[in-house]
Amino acid sequence: MKIVVLVKQVPDSGLERHLDSADFTVERASASNVISELDENALEAAMAIADAGEAEVTVLTVGPDHSLETVRKALSMGPHKAVHVQDDAIAGSCAVTTSAVIAAALSKLEYDLVLCATESTDGGVGGMAQMLGARLGVAVMGGARKLTVDGGALTVERQTDDGYETLTAATPAIVSVWDSINTPRFPSLKGIMAAKRKPVENWSLSDLGVAPDTVGAAAATSKVVSAEPRPPRSAGQKITDEGAGGVELAGYLAAEKFV
Repeated sequence: MKIVVLVKQVPDSGLERHLDSADFTVERASASNVISELDENALEAAMAIADAGEAEVTVLTVGPDHSLETVRKALSMGPHKAVHVQDDAIAGSCAVTTSAVIAAALSKLEYDLVLCATESTDGGVGGMAQMLGARLGVAVMGGARKLTVDGGALTVERQTDDGYETLTAATPAIVSVWDSINTPRFPSLKGIMAAKRKPVENWSLSDLGVAPDTVGAAAATSKVVSAEPRPPRSAGQKITDEGAGGVELAGYLAAEKFV
């Protein structure tokens, strides 16, 4: 089985993040960048399949040159090789145009299964798997909390607000995952050292046959037109109980629509 895992480099969600004041895109150059958290769950799902049988795992990322750090981190978890799509014209692309780039890259790769996060920790759009499925004409099973592979048959427990749904599909297919699917492994020292020697192919838009004027900020289907910093936290309302504290508290909760 040939598996492709999509990974993305994002600013660390545990630290303060900023928007570029010029175009309101996420500031990445000076940020502390890491692999998007749910991508590690997708990587673990791929490696669990590989550990159980014969499977070749390829990491695919789209991003600037410093995204190579994320590629090497992903490879240290066990995948065999990687593809890094890098082109200055991609900067500022929205999710829709980014999906066109990823779909073009996947079309150049052989795959039975594509694994990705249900959403990234920077944009949080949550629709990449579905957009790729529409572009490539393959089945999509989103929001997986469990994945079972039996030859060319896939079974997914799809997480919902009320429990889960069971979905089945034949390969090729795209599956997006939640963090409830597994606990990602920690890269070993051996894995980290091996990642430095694993092959990474670099592709540009011309390699993919994607016209530069169809991606980037100018071609984006949506954009942020203004942004304001989060206001500082203000002091809360204090209720002193002088015999009617309960009534005042209930009135406050009702006014704030908590009850």
